[in-house]
Amino acid sequence: MNQDVKQQARKTRVIGCGMIAREILAVCEQLGLDHIDLKCLPAMWHHYPDKIAPGVDSAIESAKSDGFEHIFVAYADCGTGGHLDAVCEKHGVERIAGPHCFSFYMGNETFTEETDDHITCFFMTDFLARHFETFLVKPLGLDRHPELLEMYFGNYTKMIYIAQTDDETLNSNAECAAEFLGLDYERRATGYGDLTQALIAN
Repeated sequence: MNQDVKQQARKTRVIGCGMIAREILAVCEQLGLDHIDLKCLPAMWHHYPDKIAPGVDSAIESAKSDGFEHIFVAYADCGTGGHLDAVCEKHGVERIAGPHCFSFYMGNETFTEETDDHITCFFMTDFLARHFETFLVKPLGLDRHPELLEMYFGNYTKMIYIAQTDDETLNSNAECAAEFLGLDYERRATGYGDLTQALIAN
């Protein structure tokens, strides 16, 4: 085994969703997790969840080809309907627990306990507060067809902003987004939730 491959073998390739890239890097910096090598897949795939499982499958194959002996998937199920779990099982790798990032940011145990209260809630994260217009408004056509608001959000009553950081600009963005969507607003400071321990364990 050459030196480059030996160095890769000592590292962990984390295959992460682009929506949580900033957060993964922040946790790594705060805790000195310099053994983690992050590979992010497009955040926009959350609008096309059928792309996630095959994309992760390909990324795992690439990580193995690059000589990584330990690989971790920083995705929750994210709407794949179990297909991502099948990919992880195929390769013998683990993913972060939970149905979506909103759950593991809040803490999967807490989210599960409150599930019944979340039926009519729309969740906002730092990423969504930062990219609300480019990631949500424009892709859904809400800027061009405001009549679609009722179609997409008519069954929601409240937005819960689960904040990873205390940033006044993001706080303001999230509150404005709730007003735009016609939803009541609640902010919860959750930090990085279960993501921190998941990265520490890898």
